[in-house]
Amino acid sequence: MLSTDTKKEAGIFCIVAALLMLLPGLNAWGPESGLLSVSSFQVSLWGKYLTYAILAMSLNLLWGYTGLLCLCQSLFFALGGYAMGMYLMLAIGDASAAERVLPDFMVFMGYQDLPTHWKPFDSFWFASGAVLWVPGLVALIFGILAFRSRIKGVYFSILTQALTYAVCLLFFRNDFTFGGNNGFTDFKEILGHSINDPSTTRWLYIGSALLLLLTYLITSGLLASKLGKVQQAIRDSENRVLFSGYSTTSFKLVIFTLSAMIAGAAGALYVPQVGGINPSLMETGKSLEVVVWVAVGGRGTKWGPVIGAILVNLFKSYTTQAFPDYWLIMMGGMFVFVVLVMPNGIVGVYQQVKASIAQKRSLQTAEA
Repeated sequence: MLSTDTKKEAGIFCIVAALLMLLPGLNAWGPESGLLSVSSFQVSLWGKYLTYAILAMSLNLLWGYTGLLCLCQSLFFALGGYAMGMYLMLAIGDASAAERVLPDFMVFMGYQDLPTHWKPFDSFWFASGAVLWVPGLVALIFGILAFRSRIKGVYFSILTQALTYAVCLLFFRNDFTFGGNNGFTDFKEILGHSINDPSTTRWLYIGSALLLLLTYLITSGLLASKLGKVQQAIRDSENRVLFSGYSTTSFKLVIFTLSAMIAGAAGALYVPQVGGINPSLMETGKSLEVVVWVAVGGRGTKWGPVIGAILVNLFKSYTTQAFPDYWLIMMGGMFVFVVLVMPNGIVGVYQQVKASIAQKRSLQTAEA
């Protein structure tokens, strides 16, 4: 059962999510130049930010609540994006044609027929399932090998980073049937609708907001359950959980797989809104950026990752235009500042200041 505070917090989050979905929808009933009008570019941009927020929430589920610093969330995000991208690439051709038109990069590479593993992705529903089970399966296999070997702490982080790097190198290969360096781009349709149509842009945005809300509700429900209690106990002291008779391997494996599936779903919504995907999305540096989002917002909190992901990316959008050569330095400085000055992130500033004031008052009372 959810506590009263948790229900109240969930209610507030639902209201915020409803407002996020409502505002871009006003474009459908009002003039483009109206007061509440939002351009398609802005809708698409904020839809991208929402997918980043979901990605940050997936990492927070691992790092903030389980104590596992995973450096391969961008890999799961990209795998979900590639699964949806395969469907979008096959939707470019004429669906009524006798033979499916091959993607341009396959024609360039000399392919005569569509590879076998591409054929099921002609179905939107198969692709929608693949955005969950492909990253989930990768996480499950890797998790079994890592957790059963008792790998944890910094060694787990290094291994996840190595996994990301290895898969990234494979996807950069032109003969790996995923477009090589260029990846997938020039999408035309999704479910028979033009991907550049303003109504399609709005629905993709609304889908991102709904997934954000669903992720929040899943996280809240999980934390209130027995699994969530054990999950947080593993973060605080895994040895005590082991001595209590619980199999930490099974619990960590479930959380790791679930977080990968959430990241994959976010990637699937990211790709049509951005208009393309390539292997650079899964580079190790991208996963480190997600760590910064969570740290800035406040790890181990429900709102923190959302706030951190949106604010950092807003700052990045400005900085990469105004000071393109200094973004990485600024991001590194931001992370160091948060670790040293705001260990609980933006969300924890209020409690941090409140505790500091209370401590000063107690010292003054003791001196008096």
